Amino acid sequence: MRRIPGGEFLMGSDRHYPEERPAHRARVDGFLADATAVTNAAFAAFVAATGYVTVAERPLDPALYPGAHPEALRPGSLVFRMTDGPVDTRDYRNWWTWTPGASWRHPEGPGSTVIGRKDHPVVQVAFEDAEAYAAWAGKALPTEAEWELAARGGLDGAEFAWGDELTPGGVHLANTWQGPFPWRDFTADGFAGTCPVRSYPPNGHGLFEVCGNVWEWTTDWWVGGHVPTDLVKPDCCSPADPRGPTAEASFDPAQPAIRIPRKVVKGGSFLCAPSYCRRYRPAARHAQMVDTGMSHIGFRCVRRGIPISQGDQSK
Repeated sequence: MRRIPGGEFLMGSDRHYPEERPAHRARVDGFLADATAVTNAAFAAFVAATGYVTVAERPLDPALYPGAHPEALRPGSLVFRMTDGPVDTRDYRNWWTWTPGASWRHPEGPGSTVIGRKDHPVVQVAFEDAEAYAAWAGKALPTEAEWELAARGGLDGAEFAWGDELTPGGVHLANTWQGPFPWRDFTADGFAGTCPVRSYPPNGHGLFEVCGNVWEWTTDWWVGGHVPTDLVKPDCCSPADPRGPTAEASFDPAQPAIRIPRKVVKGGSFLCAPSYCRRYRPAARHAQMVDTGMSHIGFRCVRRGIPISQGDQSK
């Protein structure tokens, strides 16, 4: 793990997507953060030690998904499928497919495997799965503010974890999508799909791949913007160790029949492209239903309340 000094920083952005607004000062206590996303090897060790069965490996409860076809209630998860040509990018169903049998062991569905990918981030993990791993490891999942402070690496207000230019000097510093999404990825960064952790240089706090590769779970419930002040002292202070709203407030108003709360995920993924989704930035945020893993969502853990002197290499 790496030491993340506490302090005040500029959270959010007024220059990008509406849900990142308003940019505001926030304060976070110091903590330790995993240098990398949790890998397939680490998650496999957890499963071997505990016998844990992930959400994607369990049948779905029909009561939570009214009107769902029985096929969609089989154990599985959402898998990205590259399209044959241009599609309407307003409809994610053009490239996301519910795939029975998809799980962390088979991230692209039956026939796929994590063999040979032990150092890639584990994916197809729901929020409950990430929390279970963190508890087993004696850690926790980060809040949104903790995650963003850590990802910024000391570059307060910078667009990316390394500065303000996406590819300085033509060098790719994150695993993202190059080309017209979702039908052609030129892989100029060297990777199609996830990449091994530590494939790119770390940020100023020693954290790898905080931008791109996989989205990462946080503990905050989703709301479509930031609360920019301290709720206790709204006229004086930046919010201290801010948290998101309630689970009830996080439901998707576009799907009123589905009462599944949503958490904030951060950092973007290998599917983020300038032509579609410029969310490979510390300020970027997205909503994710807690019951759903996907082939581009993983997580990393934090540890709070550890004396700073014990810092950088505690694991």
